[in-house]
Amino acid sequence: MRRHLPLLGWLAASAVSLTGTRVSMIALPWFVLTTTGSPTLTGLVALAEMAPLVTLKVLSGPIIDRLGPRRVAVVCDAASLVAVGAIPLLHGLGALPLWSLLTLVAIAGALRGPGDAAKHAMAPFIAEHANAPIERVTGLESTIERAAGMLGAALAGVLIAAIGAAEALWLDALGFGVSALVLAWTTRPLSGPVPAETGERDAPYRTRLHEGWRFLRRDRVLLGIALMVAATNLFDTAYFSVLMPVWADEPGRGPALLGLLLAIAGGCSALGSVAASIWAARLPRYVVFLVAFLIAGAPRFVALALDIPLAGVIAVIAAGGLAAGFLNPILGAVIFERIPAPLVGRVSSLINAMAFALMPLGGLLAGALISGFGLPIAMLAIAAGYFCVTILPALDPRWREMDRRSTVHAS
Repeated sequence: MRRHLPLLGWLAASAVSLTGTRVSMIALPWFVLTTTGSPTLTGLVALAEMAPLVTLKVLSGPIIDRLGPRRVAVVCDAASLVAVGAIPLLHGLGALPLWSLLTLVAIAGALRGPGDAAKHAMAPFIAEHANAPIERVTGLESTIERAAGMLGAALAGVLIAAIGAAEALWLDALGFGVSALVLAWTTRPLSGPVPAETGERDAPYRTRLHEGWRFLRRDRVLLGIALMVAATNLFDTAYFSVLMPVWADEPGRGPALLGLLLAIAGGCSALGSVAASIWAARLPRYVVFLVAFLIAGAPRFVALALDIPLAGVIAVIAAGGLAAGFLNPILGAVIFERIPAPLVGRVSSLINAMAFALMPLGGLLAGALISGFGLPIAMLAIAAGYFCVTILPALDPRWREMDRRSTVHAS
């Protein structure tokens, strides 16, 4: 039990904070939209959070490696309790003008970026301490992420209806506080920073930051993963934020069907992640990764574009969800095995930031395609882009290096 306590605590902390964050992702835009009536201001608030989140993910890497991911995660979660909690507190006092809201949201994003990156960077050290395969740890992490997303979305709807959008943000603030306490208590064996290479600890911040980028740029597999995930996240954002809602806004469909399909996708993804945590360590990574991405990517767009019967749509989405559940555990294992321990914070945060970088453009891309060509053509165009991106590993033999298993912290 002592050996597995950091793993259990890390998973529990992630579950609590991710559930609260998903509530906030729904409650905050709803709060802004209902209080201002302006979609433009709602988008501005979303940008105020996302811009510092992505920027600080990149810039925090050297700090995570210097101080240790555990310390950074605990401090960021504790500070997020204050930043997020101030929003409903000031709103209740009638002292939350727009500039204050934007400032608090930007601070929350600036804290969440390095906090999320630090929690993710703990994975290889958690696996090492628990003497568990890295695929099992990343699979459990992915399961928690997907399950918390579903639970948070359901809680958000209930809380917003029962107590209001602003008050629902208290759950996000409380989640950060609980996460900080659980991490601080359960992960004490991982408290220290990773020993740096000779002379690196005294190197300037800019040099250490550049070292992370130089390592990523030279590893063609890791760089390929970062670019591929950035592109697929762009397409996924277009799918979830615009294409599916527009598809559901047709006679005979509606928001109930949209919610059902999203719940099926999320539930099947969680089941896939559970399966990956059990079996992925014994499966050929390259083949599973390639096949899973091809199943999880383009087919759902094609199914909606061709307006096949609902049973077929459900089957395609369920299969895609199960396949998607295998992706993050495999990618996480490959990433952490290829990064030397002293560079885990820098390189993993860079990959994470690149994955987020194109997401704000997904809605714009989908909207432009629908306006210019209509929904079916927009669906098929993005499906074609998704297929082209996900077939690339089959054309480049270097991706077969994913099957080369090694110790997590080989340097």
